[in-house]
Amino acid sequence: MSAEAGAEAGAEAGASGPVVGRLSFLDRFLAVWILLAMAGGLGLGRLVPGLGDALAKVTVTGVSLPIALGLLVMMYPVLAKVRYDRLDTVTRDRRLLFLSLVLNWIVGPALMFALAWVFLPDLPEYRTGLIIVGLARCIAMVIIWNDLACGDRQAAAVLVALNSVFQVLAFAALGWFYLDVLPGWLGLEQTALDVSVWEIARSVLIFLGIPLLAGFLTRRIGEKARGRAWYEAELIPRIGPFALYGLLFTIVVLFALQGDAITSKPLDVARIALPLLVYFALMWAGSMAAGRAAGLGYPKTTTLAFTAAGNNFELAIAVAIATFGATSGQALAGVVGPLIEVPVLIGLVHVALAARRFFPRPAPTAEPAVSPEGPAHAV
Repeated sequence: MSAEAGAEAGAEAGASGPVVGRLSFLDRFLAVWILLAMAGGLGLGRLVPGLGDALAKVTVTGVSLPIALGLLVMMYPVLAKVRYDRLDTVTRDRRLLFLSLVLNWIVGPALMFALAWVFLPDLPEYRTGLIIVGLARCIAMVIIWNDLACGDRQAAAVLVALNSVFQVLAFAALGWFYLDVLPGWLGLEQTALDVSVWEIARSVLIFLGIPLLAGFLTRRIGEKARGRAWYEAELIPRIGPFALYGLLFTIVVLFALQGDAITSKPLDVARIALPLLVYFALMWAGSMAAGRAAGLGYPKTTTLAFTAAGNNFELAIAVAIATFGATSGQALAGVVGPLIEVPVLIGLVHVALAARRFFPRPAPTAEPAVSPEGPAHAV
């Protein structure tokens, strides 16, 4: 059997094992690192008076330079992992492409908009922050969840690439629609937004466009110089952890600035978490049902569900900081996001593996009963 088939068979065989045990040490305890970063940031804010003024002295599009660097660092490794040359493999699967676009760019933002208004009608800053989270489609940890749940790895990489490109093109327009236009149409109280579409677009272009270009060039140059095998096996494992380092650094700084708001309003943090929990559950379950009804099969349906349910909190945090400030409620809503997403999606990996029995298994390919490598595996 080929190396790729062997890897797939190994994933299938290992699916019954503990999901968390298959994560790397850093990823396995991601929720713990986030909690520690939050605690460290709170302590730093109390120990260093005037930290906010110091961080605000040098800015990039309204974002303090340390935070801007942290945001760029945490976005770059994720986008360097994407296989940009495989976009055509998913575009040929019209059902998967159609469902992914509808779920990610119509259903997801609309659902988060509705939940934000239902759960946070009296907290406009947090409500706006959640709407921004709903517009930032997942391009990061989804690859890990998809792999743990034995989803289609190639389809996940391609959908991540499509989401990356689409966010650059559509995020600003959707932000303007959901934050300004739609509330007016529905007769809802509009938040006073002293921000233009261009300001949102500029944040997206900087904090997504720059790492997207860097990730694309890194893969293009690296594969051309040393080959794909070296790039995937050697370079990616070296730069991959920097996404987590950048995220944790950003959280430390944000919580240093947000300390008073967090410690004085713990119930607000809980209220931010509740609509996020509902969002993940509804998006994931709905996407699994849609993929099952469309006959995509378990691997692609699982990929569809995790790419639709996850969110790009890195981008949401970047846009919220650049647009509303590091100490804003919008930024806090983005920071709470990954703390909720990580344990919830790990739990949904278990649910996905248990749900495989409801999907028909693909027919085994015709192979010799016995080969030098042993019996063939039907994956």
